[in-house]
Amino acid sequence: MISNKRTFLLCVGLCLASLFFQSSCFLSKSFKTTRLSIATAGGKIIPILVEIAVTEEERSKGLMFRKELEDGKGMIFLFEKDQIMSFWMKNTLVPLSIAFILSDGRIAEIRDMEPRSLASVNSERSCRYALEAPKGWFDKVGVGVGDRVSVESLPLENLAQ
Repeated sequence: MISNKRTFLLCVGLCLASLFFQSSCFLSKSFKTTRLSIATAGGKIIPILVEIAVTEEERSKGLMFRKELEDGKGMIFLFEKDQIMSFWMKNTLVPLSIAFILSDGRIAEIRDMEPRSLASVNSERSCRYALEAPKGWFDKVGVGVGDRVSVESLPLENLAQ
């Protein structure tokens, strides 16, 4: 009887692990996407196609388990209120840069993050959004601190009040 119970529990555990792994592999299909633009101080408009992380579950998963992220693509994390933000790279396989963004869309700071690092990357001030892109992409396209992201097009009505 005990060995049957152990076998049953082992099978249940393996099935759950398999479902989690499969859902992680197809994560990119579960996020809504939108095009944002970033207006630089030099007058250029830089487009970026982003996946939108609105819920706590979506924000927790982020870009985990992705094997690549093309230039011009990223993920934006939406929060209900301004706050000091903290991100890490657990289970994130590609190097990223993160822009911490104020509620009016201005980029407050940009930081680089290393794959699989458990070190926290924190914003220096309270921000409303965070935008992840391939490491070095912001520099590559000429986006910097003070530039503005078109946050007015984001689905803010979906945030919990």
